[in-house]
Amino acid sequence: MTTEIYLDGNATTAVLPAAIAAAADAMGQRYGNPSSSHGTGLKAKAVLDQARACALRLLGVGDGRLMFNSGATEGIQTAVLSALVALRERRERGEAIGSLLVYGATEHKAVPESLAHWNRLLGLNLTLHKLPVDHDGAHDLAQLRALAPQAALVCTMAANNETGIITDLAAISALLTETGSQAYWLVDCVQALGKLDLNLSATRIDYAPFSGHKLYAPKGVGMLYVRAGAPFTPLIMGGGQESGQRSGTENMAGIAALGAVLAALEQGGTFRSHHELASFRARLADSLRAALPGVVFNHPFDKSLPTTLNFSVPGLTSRELMDVFDAAHVRVSSGSACSAAKAAPSYVLDAMQAPLWRSAGAIRMSFGPLADEATIADACRRIERCGAALRASCLIPSERTAVPHDGLLQLGVEGACGWLVLDAASRSCIVIDPLPDMTCRIESYVRCQNYQVQAIVSTLPGADRTQLAEALGRHFDVHAATDAYGWPSSAAGTIQIGAHTLASVADGASRHYLLGSAGLAPQSVRFAFCAQPALDVLRPLTCAQTLLCPTRDEHNQFCLGMAEPSTTTAQAGLPLQLDGAALDAFLQAHPDAQLIDVREPYEFAATIAPGPAGRSARSVPLSRLAEHASSWLQDPSVPLVFFCRSGNRSLKAAQCLRRLGHHHAYSLGGGLALAPMALAA
Repeated sequence: MTTEIYLDGNATTAVLPAAIAAAADAMGQRYGNPSSSHGTGLKAKAVLDQARACALRLLGVGDGRLMFNSGATEGIQTAVLSALVALRERRERGEAIGSLLVYGATEHKAVPESLAHWNRLLGLNLTLHKLPVDHDGAHDLAQLRALAPQAALVCTMAANNETGIITDLAAISALLTETGSQAYWLVDCVQALGKLDLNLSATRIDYAPFSGHKLYAPKGVGMLYVRAGAPFTPLIMGGGQESGQRSGTENMAGIAALGAVLAALEQGGTFRSHHELASFRARLADSLRAALPGVVFNHPFDKSLPTTLNFSVPGLTSRELMDVFDAAHVRVSSGSACSAAKAAPSYVLDAMQAPLWRSAGAIRMSFGPLADEATIADACRRIERCGAALRASCLIPSERTAVPHDGLLQLGVEGACGWLVLDAASRSCIVIDPLPDMTCRIESYVRCQNYQVQAIVSTLPGADRTQLAEALGRHFDVHAATDAYGWPSSAAGTIQIGAHTLASVADGASRHYLLGSAGLAPQSVRFAFCAQPALDVLRPLTCAQTLLCPTRDEHNQFCLGMAEPSTTTAQAGLPLQLDGAALDAFLQAHPDAQLIDVREPYEFAATIAPGPAGRSARSVPLSRLAEHASSWLQDPSVPLVFFCRSGNRSLKAAQCLRRLGHHHAYSLGGGLALAPMALAA
């Protein structure tokens, strides 16, 4: 079984074994309701009291309140509600209150969303003001000083969840005191627990929420600190639990587990020191520098938590980096876990004025204070493996020329796509309908494999090919005469590329391009490239097996068939997706089945585990699906089982082959991520 290297500790952590044991004990032996006065209830109450006492000591709560709740989001809601209710009451009494709700530009989204929500519901109509940060992520204290007299509530973080930047809380506290500000102060301490020394009662902080699952406790349990004298309004009313501060029967399993983590933190010896954690981060950073040329770290190490690395790599998207790390079983994230599924730049790095390529391509690598030497050493080895995979795929610079590829490559962006026709023997290629957003990728690919570009052609006239032509440098004759479509004037009607021929076919204001063997008899035309499929023009020149390769692919069809799908395919009723158990039985029943990995080549190269069911697989990324589909359709009786990381890409591949007439195309449902461990590893 391949070991997972989990480096996404800022999103969540595994549960400490002692915490699991404490939760099990709370559910199995101390299952009583702590509000009950009988012996069973008193046993549960003792666990609750012990956990609270430990938290009071660790956090320096003093005379303040500390309540258990479901986590940081509830704590933030409670704190914001408490402050805003107090502000409304003060205003109703005729007292002057500030007009601004100030929050840091890099705050977790839970803070501004909560401010806007309760401000509206309570009818305060105060102004939300985003406090800027500098290039290092530090708050603009000069602007805060100017805003302080008008501030009703100030919200900042102890440490940022994306970059680990540590806030200068002492400076903010001094500033609020010096200006005589009456603003309440909320500090998100989620990332601080176990990583920063906290003595809350000695500060001006009014509210501090915590979340257990960021430090080896289960999800669904957290704490909220409220300074003595700070206003408080319960978010949840009912039976009066938590001394009336948060009603509802306590989550005793979660509280017992959190108590075990807090006890380990207080006793020492369980978690790594700041120095050890900083040395681990330095080693990971060195491995990233060696593996990923040009890597840029998006935060100063001396001003951030020693458990966080946030970096970007020129020319690589966060999706590509995520995928290659995931293939090597190194779990990282892009941005924060709450927004990682969205293809958007990091608002945290945007606020730090980072260039778009850095904020859009950022990766967060974070670990908890339980990290050990063996894990970090293994992570460094896998980072180096990922770098080698990216170099071999021509995605990052390499001193060595990559092994050239034959065939067809599709490059798409948001529904548009271009094509590369490649010939390894002659080290030559033809580019069809290049996309401006793919200029750097095409140039890198051509340079890495040392191709000579014979032509850059378009299916529509007037397309701007200048940017790519200039970027290709010595790999393309920029001075060669061409027509409005980029077709070389020196070519009659065809261009020879290795053993294949590309022909240009006029169709009014557009062009079609046919690719096949010499002579281009209809039966030998494998692919037809077109802006819009003009079947009346193409049918006499092609055959039923010809695949249409469009320049628009909004529905991820990859290619189209000249012939309509057969009725038998539509009526076959065969399952499209196989789960792990079904796959094992299917492969035993069909030993001739081919396993096809449709992840990108760099993911395939970085993979450290065998294919599903322990069988070897063939790498055919979606960008090469059209080329291989043409071959598979020649013998549609051979079963094809596609798989990828999550099942999304493999499903598209199977759907494409089914649509083209291949009856026995299947997808591994849920992909490698949900496959049984015996299959995935």
